[in-house]
Amino acid sequence: MRKAVVIGATGQIGRPVVDALARDGWAVTAASRGGGRDAGWDEGVRTARLDRADGDALAALVGDGCELLVDVVAYDAGHARQLTSLADRIGSAVVISSVSVYEDGAGRGFDTQGEPDGFPVYPVPVPETQPTVAPGEATYSTRKAALEAELLAAGDEFPVTVLRPGAVHGPYSPLPRELYFVKRNLDGRRRRVLAYRGESRFHPSSTRTIAELVRLAAARPGSRVLNACDAEAPTAAEIGAAVDAVMGAEARTVWLDGPPEGSVGRTPWSVPLPVVCDMSAARRELGYRPVVSYADSLPETVEWLAARVRGRDWREAFPLLARAYPDLFDYAAEDAWCAA
Repeated sequence: MRKAVVIGATGQIGRPVVDALARDGWAVTAASRGGGRDAGWDEGVRTARLDRADGDALAALVGDGCELLVDVVAYDAGHARQLTSLADRIGSAVVISSVSVYEDGAGRGFDTQGEPDGFPVYPVPVPETQPTVAPGEATYSTRKAALEAELLAAGDEFPVTVLRPGAVHGPYSPLPRELYFVKRNLDGRRRRVLAYRGESRFHPSSTRTIAELVRLAAARPGSRVLNACDAEAPTAAEIGAAVDAVMGAEARTVWLDGPPEGSVGRTPWSVPLPVVCDMSAARRELGYRPVVSYADSLPETVEWLAARVRGRDWREAFPLLARAYPDLFDYAAEDAWCAA
């Protein structure tokens, strides 16, 4: 059987990737820091413990070789060099990057969003040929750009498909944007405020979409960069309505014409201009076809989120989300704003 190694296998993206490859006939070794396994995996999936920072351990895991290596957690140029050093033992690779590497051609990107007039003005949709930020070590975006540059420099000697997801969604997320609507419904909130009239669009990426792209890229090795987003890019208001439909909830939305006022109206999708990516290259190069709609993917996400936060402080359940959006559920501020 064809051998595949998946690094970061028990994370949000890794779980469905392992499942997709195993169902496609690959003999999968699922590597993670804890060495655990998902209950839904085929019993033939092997598990292994791996510290991603340990290059010797990675080399030992690859052993005499594998036809495919999928790296879900690669982060910077150092990780890329670990992979390219094993090029003679790896048939091809698929590595997860991010749409945050894009800049708009005027020096604006994800890293400048907080600056005056700093939000990027991207074309709609954004193709893979869009300029990217300079590689570096300063930020998440520059490190991902450095990762890509190192990998792609290997060219035909090391066929690598780099995938750029957007707002990743699905169970096991450490940063579940959908919690903004799920928790409000669980808390009995029947009113919410959305900035930019709820029209913000930050292209989502289902973990099942990403897993399908990994599966297709594994069957067609090559050096390429592809966007890895869903077929649709719903607005924040449409996402809220979809979550309500799953939960059987009704909520009245109050619109802000412009940006959030403090915490009021701020959501994890609140962007003043659209971030929507072009998926035509994936269709052309891999024969990709959508495997799930945003709405159809929601029930399992909502169920998982509700179970995670029930009876717990949401900040304890999702510390990364709490650091990124500490005032996500400032109900007192919302109520005071609406009363005024």
